[in-house]
Amino acid sequence: MQESQLDFYKRLAHAIALQFGDGCEVVVHDLQSADPDHSIVAIENGHVTGRKLGDGPSHVVLEALHAGPHKLEDRLSYLTKTAAGKILKSSTVFIRDDGGRVIGIFAINFDITVLRAAQSTINWICGTEADAPKEPEPIVRNVADLLDDLIEQSVQLVGTPVTLMTKDDKVRAIRYLNDTGAFLITKSGPRCASTSASPSTRSTTTWTRPRAPLPPRPSSGRDAANDQPSDCREARGGREGHARGGPGAHSQPTRRRSASGRSDGRL
Repeated sequence: MQESQLDFYKRLAHAIALQFGDGCEVVVHDLQSADPDHSIVAIENGHVTGRKLGDGPSHVVLEALHAGPHKLEDRLSYLTKTAAGKILKSSTVFIRDDGGRVIGIFAINFDITVLRAAQSTINWICGTEADAPKEPEPIVRNVADLLDDLIEQSVQLVGTPVTLMTKDDKVRAIRYLNDTGAFLITKSGPRCASTSASPSTRSTTTWTRPRAPLPPRPSSGRDAANDQPSDCREARGGREGHARGGPGAHSQPTRRRSASGRSDGRL
């Protein structure tokens, strides 16, 4: 492998290793090396497989050394296993010269041991029973939405718009609503029986709650009979006395008294 080629693959290996982290090993083999037992000329994150510069080839490299160039094809995205039990996702690309002869190997080994364990856990958490519905069931906010959803499901079950339903279609839809408990909702009968209603029309059906009685209103000095303040009643009584000539009709003049307490005779 020429020096310029080797320099390019070294920089490429370094870039890939930085991109995918320390769990990604990138190895460059020079098959034109004078000593095939030391074919690794560049390696990043060698701790993944425990290899280092100058180490020998893997069985994939041995296949490349003993097979003809026309029989070798790149191997992409396959699983390998290290002596320590790590599971790797590997890809092997053969480097060729202008004549098509294999002169090197560019290999990527990504440690997916932890990811496979996480995948198993995620599948267990996100998995459902075999007979569970494939589509998520909607969660409604109130009984009106619940009733509308049940009506929409009944229309989908029949497969015919409400306005085009035959008598048998309507019976089938009503039977579905009954089986799903739609008629247990207060005031659902008129909503379900209306042939002009569509699933997109929102229902006004709601649960009702009895209202608490209002507390008694305080009197605040008002007469329960005529709901007027007592001072207003007294003033009104005085005016009525004047009109009838009663005690309030004529008030007696009051004599002024001097400082000694005797009347001075003045009005």
